[in-house]
Amino acid sequence: MLKVNNIEVVYSDVILVLRGVTLEVGDGQIVSLLGANGAGKSTTLKAISGLLHSQQGEVTRGSIEFDGQRIDNLTPDDIVQLGIVQVLEGRPLFEHLTVEDNLRTGALFRGVSNAQLKQDLDEVYHFFPRLLEFRNRTSGYLSGGEQQMVVIGRALMAKPKLMLLDEPSLGLAPLLVQNIFRIIEQINAESGVSMLIVEQNANVALQTATYGYVMENGRVVLDGSAEALANNADIKEFYLGIGAGGERKSYRDVKHYKRRKRWLG
Repeated sequence: MLKVNNIEVVYSDVILVLRGVTLEVGDGQIVSLLGANGAGKSTTLKAISGLLHSQQGEVTRGSIEFDGQRIDNLTPDDIVQLGIVQVLEGRPLFEHLTVEDNLRTGALFRGVSNAQLKQDLDEVYHFFPRLLEFRNRTSGYLSGGEQQMVVIGRALMAKPKLMLLDEPSLGLAPLLVQNIFRIIEQINAESGVSMLIVEQNANVALQTATYGYVMENGRVVLDGSAEALANNADIKEFYLGIGAGGERKSYRDVKHYKRRKRWLG
């Protein structure tokens, strides 16, 4: 479905951020993109969704294809029309609008009838029954987890084939993180929406995805099935905080590691 072919991204004509990034997302697949802050994960999503130009960024080499069509030269509007919708980091929504009005904005470009709109809202409320309870509440007064449900639900209203999720666990309590990812799995299973998920929480990401990529310093340094990555010694030590003997390591231990990552040579 999605093919990112050896792309380079430059900001402001001088800052090279992505260096030869290649990845794929298959039809109906959940793929995780892992890495620390500044690795280039969010830039990769923006390159796919066409949002780079708003930040003076540009794909200067390589190509991005969706369903066999090259899209790196298209506008964000055109890309949404093709079926790619990005859920931005930080849960941006229209805080002065109600939950349901926020959801409705996701379907504006489709020009659907009132009957179809109601059917689409019912589908969102099926996945997020809590939003039905809060449908008339002002969105700015919701909790972080509830706001995350709204932005994912709003993306669903666009009827995407591929959803790009940028740090859906950011700032949420562990129990809420598990709930959000459970719903992501449910959406994928019942609606067939493919997912590319940028996530620092490697543990929950690898539990959800079928395949994963690891980024560092603007390039992909490792990829494989979620199971293979979860069992990789470097992933365990540097992303899951598990030592060679299986013991859980503290953040300080991981931060001040002595052994180099194997992919660095």
